[in-house]
Amino acid sequence: MRSHDLTLGRSFGVTFDHGEDFFTALAEFCRVNNVRHGYIPSFIAGFAEVDIVGTCDKLDDPNAPVWTKVHLTNVEAFGGGTLAYDPDTDQVLPHIHVAVGLKEHAATGYTSHLLAAEVLFLTEMLVIEVTDPVMRRERRPDLYDVPLLRFVPPVDQS
Repeated sequence: MRSHDLTLGRSFGVTFDHGEDFFTALAEFCRVNNVRHGYIPSFIAGFAEVDIVGTCDKLDDPNAPVWTKVHLTNVEAFGGGTLAYDPDTDQVLPHIHVAVGLKEHAATGYTSHLLAAEVLFLTEMLVIEVTDPVMRRERRPDLYDVPLLRFVPPVDQS
């Protein structure tokens, strides 16, 4: 277990528009507002299309992460996640999970890691900036190369 006291910065209410690509809009929000680290305590959304992690195949190693996707359409979603900055690519790396319901199938539900989505009508989101510590995603080769969130204390400038 790891923990770190977080220094919070600004709080944002963010809405995405109908037809927008979810991750493109989130990246644009982060760029325009210079948000590099933070968390998304929750969001609600309608998605015309969504890709989430999943499979119907038998897993060779049930402990290993699943890297394939399930494609769904016309869903309602509730989600949350974290934002970490990668200085090598100058990109914010979101890690977002969602619970989605298929509207025309009695709201049949799926829950998993969000890979892609197109906004249907709306996305309403809260974003809380973290100003300290730096949040990074570091791959763990001993854990199937999964990128895990790490808190990096600032470098002493004295």
